[in-house]
Amino acid sequence: MAKPQKRYVCQACGSATSKWQGQCVDCGEWNSLAEEASNVTVFSARHDLRTGGRVFELAGLDADVALPPRMATGIAEFDRALGGGLVAGSATLIGGDPGIGKSTLLLQAAARIAMAGGDVAYISGEEAADQVRLRARRLGLGDAPVKLASATSVRDILATVGQGQAPALLVIDSIQTMHSDVIEGAPGTVSQVRASAQELIRFAKERGTALILVGHVTKDGTIAGPRVLEHMVDTVLAFEGERSHQYRILRAIKNRFGGTDEIGVFAMAEGGLDEVTNPSALFLTHRGEEIAGATVFPAMEGTRPVLVEIQALVVRLQSGATPRRAVVGWDSGRLAMILAVLEARYGLSFSTAEVYLNVSGGYRLSDPAADLAVAAALISALAERPVPPDAVAFGEVALSGEVRPVAHGGLRLREAAKLGFTGALVPKGSENGALRLAEFATLGGLVDHLLGRG
Repeated sequence: MAKPQKRYVCQACGSATSKWQGQCVDCGEWNSLAEEASNVTVFSARHDLRTGGRVFELAGLDADVALPPRMATGIAEFDRALGGGLVAGSATLIGGDPGIGKSTLLLQAAARIAMAGGDVAYISGEEAADQVRLRARRLGLGDAPVKLASATSVRDILATVGQGQAPALLVIDSIQTMHSDVIEGAPGTVSQVRASAQELIRFAKERGTALILVGHVTKDGTIAGPRVLEHMVDTVLAFEGERSHQYRILRAIKNRFGGTDEIGVFAMAEGGLDEVTNPSALFLTHRGEEIAGATVFPAMEGTRPVLVEIQALVVRLQSGATPRRAVVGWDSGRLAMILAVLEARYGLSFSTAEVYLNVSGGYRLSDPAADLAVAAALISALAERPVPPDAVAFGEVALSGEVRPVAHGGLRLREAAKLGFTGALVPKGSENGALRLAEFATLGGLVDHLLGRG
């Protein structure tokens, strides 16, 4: 039991003494000592952390550091999101909605690493080993030398994989099902998730094993458990997509060994997740005929351009009805801003019409460069005049109506030219690529261009 000990602390300078006295000997204040009770633990009674301890070496910031070796997973899109592959001794946390394909992707990666000669252990806390084996056979990976087990005790897992040579890759599916017997609590609680992850990460760092943890997500899309879990690991990946759509996007949220500006794109097929080397094909519909309210925007995902289609629909209402604004895949606040600029600056009336905006394929945009493409779609839908189907549009729109240049303009144009587009609606002064450019300094120029005012 800890023994209570009285001490007197100066309220002015914070110095402590074992007995009361009228004046503080450190700062000279009178009647500033107040009694405080503290507990003396066995550790604090025997050790004083201010003395003793091991002196360690401090390295300079300019010291030469070799880049960590990478272990390729055999899936190029997975390696792209990781920054080049898995790093030995690293901890990766991957989260996503139920049924999105997390276990399928990791089983495919584990099987390819194992078939390439790596030692891989796959521990499932949610499925029996036979269930994982059946899924592997369905994916055509039944012959892969992956070591399977179904366990939830962290102590048992570390005792098993710690025998002899540690595996090159250890997959834990999922961390919310793990249980550590060093503390009390049911699996999935905050304390259990933190303690289990800490023990597994410590093993990975000591033995040089690449660790991948699967994490559940809450209803708002964040990874369940304590937020400190994301701080403990080296890489956090989010597996995004709608179950009703075939595409999946693997996005890096945190990466200590690479950038967070790359994505991996997959398509769910009968044989598992297939890599998509040309993501633009997923988000562009057949454009054989001209349709009012449809424009193509070259979005940037890291260093990769992705062409997506933006669709707008304007429905006139009877007088007195309240118009509706519905947005799917874009920020509703930016839509309101674009509508306000078009109405206040250039006299286009949307106040008596319902406006619907959609980014095709379930894609979600956050790039402000989509302002000009959205404005072109709205103008086209309002006037029922199609935008040329062979043109893309990008540019940021200010409240003054000015169209501002955006980053990576040349890269966006080259990707559009690669997919057969011949024209582009761009801000004035944009880099001239292989396309026929229509440049605009203000949004008014775009309005005149699309309405044929000269």
